[in-house]
Amino acid sequence: MPSKKASGADNQQERFRFIGWIVGFVDGEGCFTISFFKHPKSRLRLRWQVFPEFVITQGMKTKNAVEKVKKYFGCGEIYLNKRYDNHHEHLIKYVVRNREDLLTKIIPFFEKYPLLSAKEKDFRIFAKIVRMMDKRKHLKENGLEKIRFMVREMNNRKFR
Repeated sequence: MPSKKASGADNQQERFRFIGWIVGFVDGEGCFTISFFKHPKSRLRLRWQVFPEFVITQGMKTKNAVEKVKKYFGCGEIYLNKRYDNHHEHLIKYVVRNREDLLTKIIPFFEKYPLLSAKEKDFRIFAKIVRMMDKRKHLKENGLEKIRFMVREMNNRKFR
């Protein structure tokens, strides 16, 4: 009968392998975005909503992999985006929008296990913006302008 230490080591090795798989999957298929929406009926003077998202988009054939990521993080939603073009495959999106989940699950994970591609820079900017939002800096004109400036540096591959 194998010792518990051996099986514990095997489980830990499997866990690290899975974590590495998540990092690679997000490096290839994930995105950290910050969007702005005009909110004309807002009681806030600035009338803009800042909207952070962590997203993984995949074809329907890869739904099982996306579900494993959702289960690992224990947050977010999976949405179906039906396509009727020449791709013949619907898309699914794993989306985490809840700021608390971003702050306590997504951001700490990618700080502990960094991305290896150019998305690492996007992630660092994203994390900084979400933390600014947690301090309510996006509700002031100078904070909102700083966030807009930072967003211009994200997801812009041709200038890297």
